[in-house]
Amino acid sequence: MTVAFLGHKMSRTRFRENIAGWLLASPWLIGFVLFTAGPMVVSLVLSLTKWEIITPPQFVGLDNYVKLAADPLVGQSLKVTTIYAAVSVPLYLVLGLFLALMLNQRVPGIAFWRTIYYIPSVISGVGVSILWMWVFNRDFGILNFILWKLFGIQGPGWLSTQEWALPSIIIMSLWSVGGSMVLNLAGLQGIPTELYEAARIDGANSFHQLRYITIPMLSPVLFFTLVMGIIGALQAFTPAYVMTSGGPNNATLFLMLYLYSNAFEWLKMGYASALAWLLFVYIMLMTLLVIRSSSAWVFYQGELKGR
Repeated sequence: MTVAFLGHKMSRTRFRENIAGWLLASPWLIGFVLFTAGPMVVSLVLSLTKWEIITPPQFVGLDNYVKLAADPLVGQSLKVTTIYAAVSVPLYLVLGLFLALMLNQRVPGIAFWRTIYYIPSVISGVGVSILWMWVFNRDFGILNFILWKLFGIQGPGWLSTQEWALPSIIIMSLWSVGGSMVLNLAGLQGIPTELYEAARIDGANSFHQLRYITIPMLSPVLFFTLVMGIIGALQAFTPAYVMTSGGPNNATLFLMLYLYSNAFEWLKMGYASALAWLLFVYIMLMTLLVIRSSSAWVFYQGELKGR
């Protein structure tokens, strides 16, 4: 009888703990349902309709998805978005790691330099885009001024030519490299110094220490930065919207920008919803590809697996 009483008391305690846990999690759950899961379900339904906002939605089945396959601008926007992500993300990772290695040294005023490199990453995207429009200006931009004064090179029209518009936005994306730098810096400071001491005793030079200690031990941070960088790059919107409006000749027509134009400029909300799901699936596939590859190059402390 005593055992039954204790079991009943424990079950009541567990029940109260479960209720308390759900109550504490309820703000996030409600926000998720209202602002994430709910809109996703609505967008999926809208992608099966023809809805121009001012008229009632008309169910058209998979017509919007059939149009995606035949729309040349969808292919162009996917191409631009993919090139942007394939170039900007590796540069973002490499430069962030390089800065972290430089700013992990014990030199006077290092906190000041860390702050200087990090501050740009917290500035608004619109403000940064306007700033870089001035930098890239063909006639009075500081970049062309430097090219002419130092090297005697007549700079191109960075944002006004089809060849240089996308590279210009890629260059601009490195403005926020401070975020990657901070993550890598935190990871570097978590690497045990004993590993470097043992490597030096064994005769390893700086390159060997970087190759066999720093990068493997930092691989979880690099993996996180890579995944988040891909997700962010494939959703690029603000620079192209503010700086080029997708031009010239659709050279900077990102998929998010094309989605926005269909939804809020041309009022094709059903087609825009189909574009949103195309982007969702594309991001999911790219993310899963990176996650599947992580077992070959991401090292976690305490995880042997024959390494």
